[in-house]
Amino acid sequence: MSARILVVDDVPANVKILEAKLTAEYFDVMTAMSGPEALALAERHAPDIVLVDLVMPGMDGVEVCRRIKGNFRLQHVPVVMVTAHDEPEERLRGLESGADDFLVKPVDDTALFCRLRNLVRLKSAIDELRARASTGERMGLVDEVGPDLPLDRPARVMLVDDTGLLEADMDRGLKGHEVMAMHDPRRALDEAGERAVELVIVNLDGETFDGLRLCSQLRSAERTRHIPILLVVGETETDRLLRGLDMGVNDYLVRPVEPNELLARANTQIRRWRYTERLRRSVQRSMEMAIVDELTGFYNRRYMETHLGTLVDGAAHRSRPMAVLAIDVDFFKSVNDTYGHAVGDAVLKEIAGRIRANVRHLDLPCRVGGEEFIVVLPETDAQRAYRIAERVRTAISSSPFPASPEGPGVDISLSIGVAAFDGPDDTADRLLRRADQALYRAKRSGRNKVVGAIAAGPRPVGAGPAGEFQ
Repeated sequence: MSARILVVDDVPANVKILEAKLTAEYFDVMTAMSGPEALALAERHAPDIVLVDLVMPGMDGVEVCRRIKGNFRLQHVPVVMVTAHDEPEERLRGLESGADDFLVKPVDDTALFCRLRNLVRLKSAIDELRARASTGERMGLVDEVGPDLPLDRPARVMLVDDTGLLEADMDRGLKGHEVMAMHDPRRALDEAGERAVELVIVNLDGETFDGLRLCSQLRSAERTRHIPILLVVGETETDRLLRGLDMGVNDYLVRPVEPNELLARANTQIRRWRYTERLRRSVQRSMEMAIVDELTGFYNRRYMETHLGTLVDGAAHRSRPMAVLAIDVDFFKSVNDTYGHAVGDAVLKEIAGRIRANVRHLDLPCRVGGEEFIVVLPETDAQRAYRIAERVRTAISSSPFPASPEGPGVDISLSIGVAAFDGPDDTADRLLRRADQALYRAKRSGRNKVVGAIAAGPRPVGAGPAGEFQ
């Protein structure tokens, strides 16, 4: 996994050593000898990770980190501080400025590369979400997500620890957040997915469970795979910690737990979690907006055309029936002209609701024009398609639609054309064309009726005078 790393240190020998180590692992390395030079390089080249020395003349590592995290374009670039003095006060200064981790000189190569790979994976995931969300923003489908926000409400934090030794530390360090202490890892796994947990803290030294196995299960389950995980480890548990980081653990604390550092690390993970969740919701919303009609909630023409082709191919391959309804609202222009477009939109929403209530869950209702709808009916022969169409038509015409709070309702009717799949040589275009031709005949012959068209075969039983299959 390659990435662009910016190394910042005022001591040339330190820069050369780190540059050589990182280059040997196939990272793309940039170097800077001062804070201002580092900021200029970061602005110009947008690195994937910044490794910065804590103590430098002029602008120190804390200030470099603070400025990077304050830059909207760079704020999601992980910053790792490298220091010769692993003092709690120094770590807290760095964490409060937004640093993602600390490495103590001399830097252990295994820890360095494991941590970098973990952070590169994290940044790659965020970059992918940001790119997708940005596409939706440019298309006008969703609002801009914006930068990280301050922690404006308490978070629900789960502590998984069967020893009971960490609960006091959590209560002291996580004041302002809701802490759920769990002793049973199986229950913790279930609850994390059900209770809107925003951070899971796992004691790696559990007496009755394997903390790494729990982390693996959290990462494997669909509902919990994105929740940040913070490990609490002993000073001698380096190997197990590195395995945890490699499987996707986000951060760690070394016992004894320092309350201020706990809070700073937890807040960093919670803030990042909330931001990525906003990105995921934005991406999901933009995907829905690209294929769903906003007014009715039906799929749009683009989705219908793509999906119909897939369904037709499947029906041909498996020799299964399917059908299509082409629906048009009769005289809908007069509704808009008489009552206005707001009432017209409300009527279309109500029509969509009645259509949805009278088709099956496996059917695919789509809005393909102003007052035009297509309903794709998988696993449906001509006779059943006709019955479904007649049920939809009756549901619309049987009761008026409200036009104003006080006035009488407006009567609405539908003309519907039905076409059934006609075997392995049939295509989606031909199927839609036959449904449209049947719809045209329904409108030409008086509207408010169902007319069917199939290439061959008898008229469905019960079609009545409205059915005109040929």
